[in-house]
Amino acid sequence: MTDEATLSAALECLKAHLPVTMQGECQPETLYEVLLWAASHHDSIEHATQQLTGVPTGNVLRYHLDKFEDMATVERQVNAALQRHLPSGIENHRHRLAIDLHLLPYYGQPSEAEAPYIYRSQAKAGTTSCFAYATVYVIRAHRRVTLAIHAGRRGETAVAIITRLLDAMTPLAVKVQRLDLDRGFY
Repeated sequence: MTDEATLSAALECLKAHLPVTMQGECQPETLYEVLLWAASHHDSIEHATQQLTGVPTGNVLRYHLDKFEDMATVERQVNAALQRHLPSGIENHRHRLAIDLHLLPYYGQPSEAEAPYIYRSQAKAGTTSCFAYATVYVIRAHRRVTLAIHAGRRGETAVAIITRLLDAMTPLAVKVQRLDLDRGFY
């Protein structure tokens, strides 16, 4: 796929599975284009809006992102999007799976909405408070295909995170040939 085809497919997937009501000239497609640009460049929303032309400010985009208040709903929507667009041969087959735990250091005093998602871990970048998310993916022909994602919650154990991810894959009927866990679970 070309870069344009990949961007187009990602935009259509996000618009279909993560609907958001927006006001003014900013449309969901613009919001998702900026987010995809920032993610693909490992950059911030603020810097992305400075690099791209004809897009709203970072504050305007964050205002619309705040509309995604219910993390459990967003998680279900993202997992539905991931599972709807799988390559053939994933469902109803036995695979080697891997689960990664990603920790993003958090500094400061969490808001009421953030507090349930502040995960305690070993010290990383000068803090033990992190936003955590875990992904489960199939390793197939030396490529990763993500099947589900889970946002870690305060007090949640590693076993609970693994269980939630494996439960999220139930509709796919994927059989586990082997499960690899990253160091974050040791």
